[in-house]
Amino acid sequence: MITGQVDARAAVAREQGFTEGLTLSGLPLLGVEPGQFTEDGGAEAMERLLRAHPDPDAVFAASDVMAIGALRTLRERGLRVPEDVAVIGFNDLASARHTSPPLTTVHQPVRALGQEMARMLVSAIEGHRPSPLILPTRLTVRESAPDLPASA
Repeated sequence: MITGQVDARAAVAREQGFTEGLTLSGLPLLGVEPGQFTEDGGAEAMERLLRAHPDPDAVFAASDVMAIGALRTLRERGLRVPEDVAVIGFNDLASARHTSPPLTTVHQPVRALGQEMARMLVSAIEGHRPSPLILPTRLTVRESAPDLPASA
């Protein structure tokens, strides 16, 4: 897994969710590398993962932007996606459809997230304490990891 910065709340939550998912599936987490939430950060983290684990089957990046960097590093190393390494991102950015190959990614409802954040801000201004909120996500399966089942 390529996580974001260790002090970023989203990175910690995504790593925790990914780790819990692997545990429930009976699969081991073989390596974790932090990176900046940038393309270069993903590329550098992928390079470190490959040094530590030269023959990965798959990598999950905590953002699509980092996954795009990981794709670049894999291509530079002569590894094919998905034949050699499956790659999965998080966010389902528009650019994920245009990578080579198109990126399998976890979709989060960005518009609903923005609406809820605005509602929470107004509520906080009115003196109410905001409650935690988790919005549903789904897996958008594309060619970078085509053998995964899409979730609803």
